[in-house]
Amino acid sequence: MARIAFILLCHKDPKGVIAQARRLTASGDYVSIHFDARANPRDFESVRKALAENPSVVFAPRRWKCGWGEWSLVGATLEAVRMAVASFPLATHFYMLSGDCMPIKSAEYAHAFLDAEDCDYIENFDFFESDWIKTGFKEERLVYRHWFNERTQKWLFYTSFEVQKRLGITREVPADIQVMIGSQWWCLRRHTVEKVLEFCASRPEVLRFFETTWIPDETFFQTVVPHVVPRREIRARTLTYLVFTDYGMPVTFYNDQYDLLLGQDYLFARKISPEALRLRERLGALWAASGVHFPISNEATGLFRFLTGRGRIGRRFGQRFWETEGSLGRANTLLLVVAKKWHVAKRLTQAIRDRTEIPAVDYLFNELGAHLPDLGGVETTLEKRDRHRRALLRLLFEQFEASRMVICLDPSALHLIQDLMSDKADTRLLLIDSEFSSDYVRGHIGRVGLAGAQSAPDVVDRLVPTVRADLEHEAERLRDMDYTGFHSIAPWRNPEENAAQLARFLDVAPETALELARTEYLFSD
Repeated sequence: MARIAFILLCHKDPKGVIAQARRLTASGDYVSIHFDARANPRDFESVRKALAENPSVVFAPRRWKCGWGEWSLVGATLEAVRMAVASFPLATHFYMLSGDCMPIKSAEYAHAFLDAEDCDYIENFDFFESDWIKTGFKEERLVYRHWFNERTQKWLFYTSFEVQKRLGITREVPADIQVMIGSQWWCLRRHTVEKVLEFCASRPEVLRFFETTWIPDETFFQTVVPHVVPRREIRARTLTYLVFTDYGMPVTFYNDQYDLLLGQDYLFARKISPEALRLRERLGALWAASGVHFPISNEATGLFRFLTGRGRIGRRFGQRFWETEGSLGRANTLLLVVAKKWHVAKRLTQAIRDRTEIPAVDYLFNELGAHLPDLGGVETTLEKRDRHRRALLRLLFEQFEASRMVICLDPSALHLIQDLMSDKADTRLLLIDSEFSSDYVRGHIGRVGLAGAQSAPDVVDRLVPTVRADLEHEAERLRDMDYTGFHSIAPWRNPEENAAQLARFLDVAPETALELARTEYLFSD
């Protein structure tokens, strides 16, 4: 009978990872975990401690800092695969999963399914001839070298690309390799995995090639497996069910889609909403069930295309009220930097991007350019951002593949601050106190239109005390809210005092917080 070693890549939700590992090993299978090195160290420690006594669970000895589109995802996978091969000699199949995946069949069904045919399941379509890539870079993924992360180092990513393109610096694909592409979610037999690892050991130049391609998790295994295994033994499909929206984001499944998921010809599905507790509970119990009959309809993808194509709202795949008005997710931490002097807040967020792994955007509800990634159009107007603020923020968490994120807000946006601070997510506030000189206040009066270039100086002078008092009152209103997650820094405090506040706010090491507090010209006008 098939025994599966699950290769579990995860970066958040430690309770869910622990439950997933216990569920999968209870059926006689195995789990090899790679927990992203960018994640909260306490999360990893809780997972490691909870599963330490389980002999069917192992951890990748090297933890990669993973980023979307990078080789690090392949490196992390190989690390977990090597550990699984060495630790579980009885494993017959190796199955890639993420922390967002859940079974939509029983273990009994999954084992029988894999026993029925001696083959590998991995999408592998010709990179150049197929239409698997719908938009964006295609050949450019391969013929140019990509050293930077497109989401977190956008300027470096596109600048290096443009320089190579302008200078004609291209490279050839390894001569004996036919590049293939497909979903990163595969299920491979043991001897296939062993051949892949042998290939990696004997062909370092191929690994070097893929290390600087873009999104190699969609091409590396998909290329190597058909190179080492006869094509007649490969089924060009994934056993994990997923659907993508027009924005290129995976569709999330909710509580009322249990029966729909069971009818798909797949063993697992992603992504299951972390808030769909009833669905997670039912699918978790399903894995341990026996004697369950699964009539296959495969209706979900067609139904999704039909409903979204007609623009219908509120049905199975329509936008749910909690997507626009609900929580940002209990597992996420939203860090609000509130500052009247926008240039000061932007210096801090730039320092956070430079010195930490925490994604940080600027005044996304006030300025179109706010260090936002491409979100498929949802970010194009300020009105749309504010109207769909929770959908926007949840999409940013997804896009950054992070559980923590910094955004900047103006203290005058009290309604927005109150709304976000009341969320079920771990929401914290850092107030950047400011000294408002007379010159600064005069400039502010001009920026907000209280006076124009032709206004008499004495008119502006009479406004200065009133406007300064109003600016100072904005900060006092926030203090009066008495939020639990309230922190503040100020130019009149020494760097050590500010660093203590930053360390608690960002949950970073004291030395990192001190570097941030000592950012050059941080409070300067």
